Amino acid sequence: MANVLDFEKPIVEIQKKIEELKKMSAESGLDMASQIKTFEKQAQDYKKELYSKLKPSQKLQIARHQERPKFLDYVNLIFENFLEFHGDREGMDDRAIIGGIAKLDGKSVMVIGIQKGKSTKENLEYNFGMPQPQGYRKALRLFKHAEKFNLPIITLIDTPGAYPGIKAEETGQGMAIAVNLMEMSKLHVPIVSIITGEGCSGGALGLAVADKVMMLEHAYYTVISPEGCASILWRDAAMYAEAAEALKITSTDLLKLGIIDAEIKEPLGGAHNDYNKTAENIKIAIIKAFDELKNYTSEELREKRYAKFRAMGKFIEG
Repeated sequence: MANVLDFEKPIVEIQKKIEELKKMSAESGLDMASQIKTFEKQAQDYKKELYSKLKPSQKLQIARHQERPKFLDYVNLIFENFLEFHGDREGMDDRAIIGGIAKLDGKSVMVIGIQKGKSTKENLEYNFGMPQPQGYRKALRLFKHAEKFNLPIITLIDTPGAYPGIKAEETGQGMAIAVNLMEMSKLHVPIVSIITGEGCSGGALGLAVADKVMMLEHAYYTVISPEGCASILWRDAAMYAEAAEALKITSTDLLKLGIIDAEIKEPLGGAHNDYNKTAENIKIAIIKAFDELKNYTSEELREKRYAKFRAMGKFIEG
């Protein structure tokens, strides 16, 4: 099996044993159905137990899995008639952020997301899912377009962070993200954001000031990558597992803390095991969210969105 994660190796060993038994049964003519069934049940039971007790560092590995569905995969599986809009109207079309108009259940929406690649060639095209200022300005242009034509907005986020290069800083990376935070908070149309893989730092937040913020079960959402945090606190990126635990990056933790509004379940083993089921779960969650949001006026949406983000970060001293 390609791209097997470290903690999945016991499952792979059981699956190899099953394949060996099937091959032996076919070659010898012996009936091994009972043994095969026992091993298959053992593999399934072990997999269920394993994925019900994943550590944050293990979820981190799943969120970064090379074969995990990307933004355009979800666009093709969830929406119809997607029409991509290009450029920030200032001279560049950042391919890390892709957006346009589409149909969701027959209704027009604006869908915007951060795209990663599955190969080296694709990752170079999409800059490894790290947007530049021009990408955030393109997204802002699409937010304004959606507001003008009263289109609900959906953002799908999967990024290790905004691009940290010198050129990005020279062209206003921090400013571009800050403007998006401000402008998204003021939009009169409903916004739903979903963290589908990595949701790291301001690079993710620049598309996530929404009325409903949701996460896939094995995604993560954090102010800094666990490796970055470990490098700062312990001067050792190898301590990322300890940092991941302390940062509370998982959907379970963030739901308890009120940072996100809902967790979207993934197929057993992660989204990369079943694109269609994952996309179906996301679609159901989006439709449910918009059904709830339609009960509010545009002013109520803005007020609740503002209050939602202002309330984050509260704590009680013991």
